[in-house]
Amino acid sequence: MSTRPLTVLFMPEAAYGPTNQCIGIGDLLRNRGHRVVFAAEASWKGKLQALGFEEDLVDLAPPADNADEQDAGQFWIDFIRDTAPEFRKPTIEQLSTFIVPTWQALIDGARYCEPQLKEIIARSAPDVIVEDNVVCFPALVTAGVPFVRIVSCNPLELPGPDVAPAYSGLPAADRSDWAQYRAEVERTYRPMWEEFNAWVVDQGAPSLPDLEFMPRDNAANLYVFPEEVDYLADRPLDDSWHRMDSSVRRTDAQYEIPAQVANGPVGSALIYLSLGSLGGADVDLMRRLVDVLGRSRHRFIVSKGPRADEVDLPANMVGEQFLPQTTIIPQVDAVITHGGNNTTTECLHFGKPMILLPLFWDQYDNAQRMDETGYGVRLSTYGFTEEQMHAALEQILHPQVIERAARTGAAIRARHRLAGTSFETARTQHCSTGTAGSIFP
Repeated sequence: MSTRPLTVLFMPEAAYGPTNQCIGIGDLLRNRGHRVVFAAEASWKGKLQALGFEEDLVDLAPPADNADEQDAGQFWIDFIRDTAPEFRKPTIEQLSTFIVPTWQALIDGARYCEPQLKEIIARSAPDVIVEDNVVCFPALVTAGVPFVRIVSCNPLELPGPDVAPAYSGLPAADRSDWAQYRAEVERTYRPMWEEFNAWVVDQGAPSLPDLEFMPRDNAANLYVFPEEVDYLADRPLDDSWHRMDSSVRRTDAQYEIPAQVANGPVGSALIYLSLGSLGGADVDLMRRLVDVLGRSRHRFIVSKGPRADEVDLPANMVGEQFLPQTTIIPQVDAVITHGGNNTTTECLHFGKPMILLPLFWDQYDNAQRMDETGYGVRLSTYGFTEEQMHAALEQILHPQVIERAARTGAAIRARHRLAGTSFETARTQHCSTGTAGSIFP
């Protein structure tokens, strides 16, 4: 196996979660001597370079007049803000009114930036291309170099007859609604998928799996989900798939707990509240949470989100617009989260129980999985009562729940199946099969 440094080109989805995922992996690879280039969405300009990476960015749509002033991920912040009423609907109703439009927005971005990506690939001359997204960008898989797929959403993204359908939030133990949801997926996805797949093939890429938007037959496939909550028993994966128990980036700044919430009376826990950079854009929801939790005996560190100046905090809370999450979670007793895959797996990594308030996409699946495996409590995001919230807090702060989560976190950390390790494991495994020259030089 050659050990020469690689040039690794990352293309994450424009949202914070996948980009942070790639930042974590890219940081480990760079520290091991590899060159890391990001073909991220253009609103990340300067932010990745500040972390020591090369930037060669793309536009997913014609640049707005104020493009230079946009924050990273602004496209999706605006998208979520404008579609927030959809999140009050049952997941099966969201398929036609939110999920399909989201897929279409992603597809439109892939089509728009295809020529740009070909130019970026020619400039950067990567040895390996890594995509963390949910739609195929043909230029990435036709570049003549190994292609690695990262699934940074809940792994139900990979379907199977014995697991619940993705984005449904349906329970594993009750299959009564699975067929109806799958039928609605077929009805709503089919025309869009057929058109997209035809375009992908026209660009020279292989046809996609039926009703899936990403290829499976890649040099390697990585996904992030701890063994303790994985679905492998019900949906086995082939040897190209490598699980990362967690992907905790090391680029976050250290966080010192402010004196205002550092200590409290007996029975007062310290809890981190974050609905993610996108969920935080729902100011009405954030205000209601702050109001309800402000009457709790517990103390809170609040990631206020992109509209922070519109969220006032009571005396038992401190917070800022954005916070270094991976250095805060180890210091708290529990977490209230939207159920994004990064936050969910980080909580498991550090052994912290959760209350989950899913808003969209795979957050429903994570919330359901944490609830049914005993690592969290799923609440109705817009329908929870104050009594339910306080009861959920007492449930996740029960000593037995705290102890079990801590044991699981210790086991995950001891296994060292982190992002960079799994990337190198994939590389080594392919080397051992005699395909190193064509997969990981």
